[in-house]
Amino acid sequence: MTLPQGLLPAVSETAVHPRLDALVARACERAKTQRVRIGLVHPCDAAALDAAARIHDEALAQPVLIGPREAILRAAATAGVDADDFEIIDSSDTAAESARRAVALAREGAVAALMKGSLHTDELMSAVVDKTIGLRGDTRISHLFLFDLPRYPKLLGVADCVVNIAPSLKAKADILGNAVGLLRKLGIAEPKVGIVAAVETVNPAIPATVDAQALVAMARAGAWPGARVEGPFGFDNVISAEAARIKNIESQVAGDADLLLVPDLNAGNMLYKSFIYIGGGECAGLVLGARVPIVLTSRADSLASRIASVALAVLGAAQDPA
Repeated sequence: MTLPQGLLPAVSETAVHPRLDALVARACERAKTQRVRIGLVHPCDAAALDAAARIHDEALAQPVLIGPREAILRAAATAGVDADDFEIIDSSDTAAESARRAVALAREGAVAALMKGSLHTDELMSAVVDKTIGLRGDTRISHLFLFDLPRYPKLLGVADCVVNIAPSLKAKADILGNAVGLLRKLGIAEPKVGIVAAVETVNPAIPATVDAQALVAMARAGAWPGARVEGPFGFDNVISAEAARIKNIESQVAGDADLLLVPDLNAGNMLYKSFIYIGGGECAGLVLGARVPIVLTSRADSLASRIASVALAVLGAAQDPA
């Protein structure tokens, strides 16, 4: 039967994702000794309160609700959530003010991570990147997804699918470094990184391949000690060792990558959505490079993805390796 356009079900709704489940279990175990306070920014709808309740019930982190109290209480009532379970930090009615208040709390150390509620991403991120009051760190802010894919043997990172539109070589180096740093916190001491482009050969007409060559040279010079960085790869031969063998590509990364660095947001965003809607995957995502990890949720995200992203934030905010 052919479903009408727009009614195609996401494969991930019924798929099993044991690697993300294990990530959540690790974060819950960590929370027994180090309960992270995560600020939910402007959580003024039922979806945000449902996520807060799940985080609370699983003892994954300590949610702190930051926004207009009356709107939060109304959302809690709609969701059937007991607002008395949470600390609420009142702000004015505007989402922008909720974002500024949350960023200030993160700067003060009152919360160790942030999570987007019912405000727009731009409203939160404009406060995060503000040069005066924001949370900028030493590197460019970037985003990392970790995917649990039915046909891949381990969690697979992809960066950057969300924040950086057309990153320069310097920005790509920061994106790679931010992602490698988180992977190490997850216990991957020697991450295998594939730089992805349309083709696996260096072609001056395809800037992504030239950038890949430069990033590989930087890695060999010690930019990311312990990380194995190779590229450029076509997508087929970074995912499949057999595809790489057929094309006579000698590689320690092909078929075993921990992280894919994509050339730009267009490529990354389409890959991300393909993994979810066609590939049966599920993911956790995190903004990196700020003073605290930040969970950016989408209205289309499943509750499982939201919880896994919080787990990633818990592990990313930890003071010692996970």
